[in-house]
Amino acid sequence: MEHLVKTTLIGLFFGTFGTTLGGIIGITFKNTSNKFLSFILSLASGLMISIVCFDLVPEALEIANLPIILLGILLGVIGMIICDILVQKKFSTKVAKAKTSNSLLQTGIIVSIGLALHNFPEGLAIGSGFGASIKLGYSLAVAILLHDIPEGISMAVPMKNGGMKVSKVIFYVVLSGITTGIGALFGAIIGGISKEIIAICLSFAAGAMLYIVSGELIPESNKLYKGRMSSIGNIMGFILGILTISI
Repeated sequence: MEHLVKTTLIGLFFGTFGTTLGGIIGITFKNTSNKFLSFILSLASGLMISIVCFDLVPEALEIANLPIILLGILLGVIGMIICDILVQKKFSTKVAKAKTSNSLLQTGIIVSIGLALHNFPEGLAIGSGFGASIKLGYSLAVAILLHDIPEGISMAVPMKNGGMKVSKVIFYVVLSGITTGIGALFGAIIGGISKEIIAICLSFAAGAMLYIVSGELIPESNKLYKGRMSSIGNIMGFILGILTISI
């Protein structure tokens, strides 16, 4: 029971801290540069790739065979694709309407709902990561924290510009990160069943992260800024991931 509470609180802290930090940046700086956002996204992508290659997959291979690992990765990718489709179907048309009517406030709230749905599998990765090892759990938590900073910015800016009070903006930003803690709880519970389940959860998290990196972080980073900063961020994130794993 103590392990479940601790894992949930860690997932909750790292999930909400990243989005909150992004929210504070969004409401503090009038014009957050695309160069900075591109660097943060690239840093998170490099960190995630490093953790997938040198931590998640090797850890899973130690406790289960290759077919189980491949199944978990495939399920992770499919899970994120389904999540993306649901978010796009439910919220993209509403976001488009909000933009045409200049309702920035509505846009920010809709974006926060979509991101809250994305945060659940991230929490699942943290929970299953702690089931394998403390080092892996914290590595995943740090990677997800960095990934959540731009998300917090993307929520806070339209809400603030739409006229919402700063206190309410922060409230909604923090609220969207709570699902990370819920996902961490589920990951810890499922991972406690058997070693094979932990391996599937770890490989599921690896598949989900690969999809997030290749389908969201890198394309969005290159779209925001065409210069070398995104490449530098990616390399720095990769190196940071190796250092995190080695400590």
